Amino acid sequence: MKLKRAISYHELASKKFKTMDLEGAFFDLIGTPERTGAWIIYGESGNGKTRFSLQLAKELAKFSRIGYNSIEEGAKLTFQRAIMETNLKPIARRFTIIPGDNLIELKQRLNRDKSPNIIFIDSIQYLTDGSEQQRNITHLEYKELISRFPTKLFIFISHADKGEPRGAVAKAIKYDADVKIRVEGYKAFAISRYGGNTPFTIWQEGAANYWQTPEAQAVNY
Repeated sequence: MKLKRAISYHELASKKFKTMDLEGAFFDLIGTPERTGAWIIYGESGNGKTRFSLQLAKELAKFSRIGYNSIEEGAKLTFQRAIMETNLKPIARRFTIIPGDNLIELKQRLNRDKSPNIIFIDSIQYLTDGSEQQRNITHLEYKELISRFPTKLFIFISHADKGEPRGAVAKAIKYDADVKIRVEGYKAFAISRYGGNTPFTIWQEGAANYWQTPEAQAVNY
């Protein structure tokens, strides 16, 4: 087996990385992230994951083309309402809805010229391997996807159980991810390797109604 070439201190110290200069509340949440790698957004149903993901896509579209693989909802009325409420019209030329690619189809799409550089996968629990059996992807298949497209950023959206991503693959992605964002009660809470980590309010009214309850106030974050 051929070993990878070792990197010197001076090589690493002088290396330039492509980053995204996020602004406002997104900078406070995430900091200044790289344009590659894997992130995860997770939370239980009805807490604002899709709304937040589209708000984030709108911000990231300032830096690169977005592909939103809507496996769970597809091109349905609910997703139409979500993109209208988020007002994605200003980024329409940089935002493409992918109507439910499996892993094989997604790789084929990303191999094309001018394919999106930031890919949302909604959700990881619905991403199948493309076989006749339509199996959910494995941890190794997730790792291979990331390594095959090293210049792209993958943002995985995941269901959650008891505050953690649901399933072994989603938990492994959380472990690997440079940015981990948990959504609860229309707020986003980040653990980012790039700074930030200040909670982000997704929907003011919904967050106010949720977090004023004694049960929500008692949770320690």
